[in-house]
Amino acid sequence: MTVVFTNGCFDILHRGHMELLRYCKSLGTVTVGINSDASVERLKGPFRPYFNQDDRKFILEAIRHIDEVIIFNSKDELQELVKTIKPAIMMVGSDYKGKEVVGSDYAKEVRFFDRVRDYSTSKIIESITDRRVLC
Repeated sequence: MTVVFTNGCFDILHRGHMELLRYCKSLGTVTVGINSDASVERLKGPFRPYFNQDDRKFILEAIRHIDEVIIFNSKDELQELVKTIKPAIMMVGSDYKGKEVVGSDYAKEVRFFDRVRDYSTSKIIESITDRRVLC
């Protein structure tokens, strides 16, 4: 059994997330680490997350491509999580190429997943905000 690990905020799900998760599942058993509410706020600012960590976890657990969802609060907790899981593959976004990938020392292999077209949570939020301004 190949264990695949990926992580992120997963605040507003979109097709890019689903493509990533589907690809991970094609490789093995999928564990997803999600940032806690406090962690998302530190990373994304005071107006995020839109959905609390329990709701995000619940939604992710309902996706057939995911076998387990674990909440983490800090880089140290993420590091310990990956150390405990010891994934065969750690899947991260290609925007992390050349950057620190927390926990990568404990994965047998790190793979980079290219962004699917132009999907991004930030762009979705921007689009919604722009539409509200026009109303």
